[in-house]
Amino acid sequence: MDLYKAAFLLGAFICSVGGTEIDGYTKTEGAWVLSLNKRQYMVNNVADCAAKCDAETSFTCKAFAYVEKDQECWTAATNSKTELIVRKQSSALYEKNKYLLECMNGIGADYRGTKDRTKTGTLCQRWDVKSPHRPNFTPQTHPLHDLDSNFCRNPDLDSQGPWCYTTDPDNRWDHCNVPSCTENCIHCNGEDYRGNTSTTENGFTCQHWESQKPHNHGYNPSALPEKYLEENYCRNPDGSPRPWCFTTSPSKRWEFCFIPRCISEPPTIVPETTCITGEGQAYRGTIAVTETGKTCQSWSTQTPHRHSRTPENYPCKGLDNNYCRNPDNERRPWCYTTESETRWEHCTVPRCEDAADPDEGVVPPEGDDCYEGDGSSYRGITSETISGKKCQRWSAQTPQKHNKTPESFPLA
Repeated sequence: MDLYKAAFLLGAFICSVGGTEIDGYTKTEGAWVLSLNKRQYMVNNVADCAAKCDAETSFTCKAFAYVEKDQECWTAATNSKTELIVRKQSSALYEKNKYLLECMNGIGADYRGTKDRTKTGTLCQRWDVKSPHRPNFTPQTHPLHDLDSNFCRNPDLDSQGPWCYTTDPDNRWDHCNVPSCTENCIHCNGEDYRGNTSTTENGFTCQHWESQKPHNHGYNPSALPEKYLEENYCRNPDGSPRPWCFTTSPSKRWEFCFIPRCISEPPTIVPETTCITGEGQAYRGTIAVTETGKTCQSWSTQTPHRHSRTPENYPCKGLDNNYCRNPDNERRPWCYTTESETRWEHCTVPRCEDAADPDEGVVPPEGDDCYEGDGSSYRGITSETISGKKCQRWSAQTPQKHNKTPESFPLA
């Protein structure tokens, strides 16, 4: 719908008014919203129509269309976020601003956007269904909270913001990543940035993440839902120093975006000091040798190896002294070494859980080595082709030379 609306608004017959005559609404001339749930009224003016929308009781009114020539007023339960916008020259469409915003004020009690995934990328369960989780909050029990579809909401005034029940049977609910309307800024390296800046620091327009033109890339939004690669907004999906994007200029593949740093404190991190979970990004222990026994180089020095992983570029990654860390989404903590012939190596840091590491050749339980969809999220250990040929290691360049390396595709 967003792409259709974007094309529609660029058409010659559209004229959007920045300062609308009705407070709290955004006006689009010559537009009409299709909706199966709408009501018609005869009114004297546009203000009367807005009043009808505000007073609607048969459904939550999100927009209204006003035909001045006929003094017709149509209130609707949908808007351009969820429904198709069509041309109607004699009509003006007024949409309630709060239903257009994809950000929240305060704890998000008034958030009415369309984000439908948790902060870990899990799809939300619809509020009006009872599977896989039986909800305590439904459209029937809490009619004033707009529990539409499976969109994130905050009906219980949770201090951490909007949330939803999840479609994961093992995880009843989780919070959603809804950005603040007042903070279009970044904490740390901006890996949790969810704002809508879409131009680079030198003014290039960002390429849509779902597009492969003009630049082909491996950052597929459907394969990386936890990275929130929405529209053409600047993001930091790969542990870079700050958010960036591919550009729409064929001569400029990518560039960093200029987004100011937040004044408020960054989210707190619970440090792991003796062991690691996941990829070890929270590890703050004091191991300072690599897996082969090489001494780590201090993160604040540039000898013997020059690098950009400095405490200044990565302010929240705990780059103290020469301790092993994972500032850039590697598989586990690592460091530059003090030996000039070896630039960097992983470190041996024990895991907090007694989980088997697939890299050690442990076969997963039967049934786990499978894939869904196009297999882009497959992380099993099958290593033979369908004709029985053994697979070449991704990090090797023999016998086949290629560019699909762990360094080029760190998230794959």
